[in-house]
Amino acid sequence: MWAAAGRLSRMCGRYASFREDQAIADEFAVAVVADDVRLLPPSWNVAPTDGIRMVVERADRETGEITRQLRVARWGLVPSWAKDPSVGNRMINARVESVAEKSAFARPFAQRRALIPADGYYEWRKPSPDAPVQRKQPYYIHPDDGSLVALAGLYEFWRDPAKADDDPDRWLVSATILTRPASERLAFIHDRQPVMLPHAAWDAWLDPAVDAPAASDLLAAAPPTLEPTPVRPLVNAVRNNGPDLLAPDPEAH
Repeated sequence: MWAAAGRLSRMCGRYASFREDQAIADEFAVAVVADDVRLLPPSWNVAPTDGIRMVVERADRETGEITRQLRVARWGLVPSWAKDPSVGNRMINARVESVAEKSAFARPFAQRRALIPADGYYEWRKPSPDAPVQRKQPYYIHPDDGSLVALAGLYEFWRDPAKADDDPDRWLVSATILTRPASERLAFIHDRQPVMLPHAAWDAWLDPAVDAPAASDLLAAAPPTLEPTPVRPLVNAVRNNGPDLLAPDPEAH
């Protein structure tokens, strides 16, 4: 998680996604909203292993037609070959520099790409050695115009060998978020940031017919203008969840 990882390469460990399902469906031109999406509450503090909303394009089971769907996945990608799902706890992010080569991510990158709707994300800045208070400062980083962003993600299916073929819970759907080097504006907080795809790239990113090399080209798009707002350390604890987490920190240093 960002809070625990500090400036380590593993980042993008907390984000906010509190828009209503229908608003997300309208924004992404979603045709099908899965039933379990309706059960997922808005969150101002999404953390690893939480259920998250993702936009995918999959074939309809009955007609075979490719449709755009809003579905739920567990955050932390579990490769299909994993012995147990705990490996996903270490795979909440995939680096753009190596995503096409890593065994856990190569196949999803070529075939199972997703857009993960978010209102913003959190990152923690380490204090300078001479700072009067030695604590990491959390920031809520979000579009300056308040718009929704589409985080580039991948998803995978994992079959639980301990469950029967007719068990509806035998398949786990999990996801990861891609990261890239931080922009000059945000590098003072952390050296990486999540990939945010512009609207013009959404169709190609989701299209299963687009191969890995073509998908790689989409990742070069410039991120939107983001505003880093220092917020209170309430966000450090995953049990805290509400719009008050976005309030500016009056004691930010």
